[in-house]
Amino acid sequence: MVFTLIGMPGCGKSCMGRAISKKLGMKNIDGDKVIEQKTGKKLHELIDDFGLEGFKKIEEETLLSIDMDNIILSPGGSAVYYPSVMEHYKKRGKIIYLYCSYEVIEERLGDYSKRGVVLRPEQTLRDLYEERTALYKKYADIIVDCSGNAYTKYQSRVIAAIKGIFDNL
Repeated sequence: MVFTLIGMPGCGKSCMGRAISKKLGMKNIDGDKVIEQKTGKKLHELIDDFGLEGFKKIEEETLLSIDMDNIILSPGGSAVYYPSVMEHYKKRGKIIYLYCSYEVIEERLGDYSKRGVVLRPEQTLRDLYEERTALYKKYADIIVDCSGNAYTKYQSRVIAAIKGIFDNL
């Protein structure tokens, strides 16, 4: 079974993935780290070197190549732009959207230029947020509100959602 955590950069996918995978005895895979390990470059360097379209090709190919067995997967926030990737994740397990309000994302990200956030030249962070939020909701099997600072509470919510899925298998 695969549980894929989706959401905006800064929503807690990587931290949540590490924490809940330990508690559930599952392997944790961070999609952005896989891309960086495979290419030997940081995400923002890939965007600088290959442009947005080149980066997207690398990201899609890498996300489709990940071994999908008994894992908590935290792909980058832009994974929802690839129907092939999202359909692959849906077939293998459940998708959990870690929702955060725009204000929380903006505060958590700070200077997002070094985070590898995929923005078109004319696009603002708010534009990106609104565009992606619709996609996250479209693909999500479960939505967990992770706005605010009560990290352990959100962690418990995600674990409860996963355990509920296992109970219904």
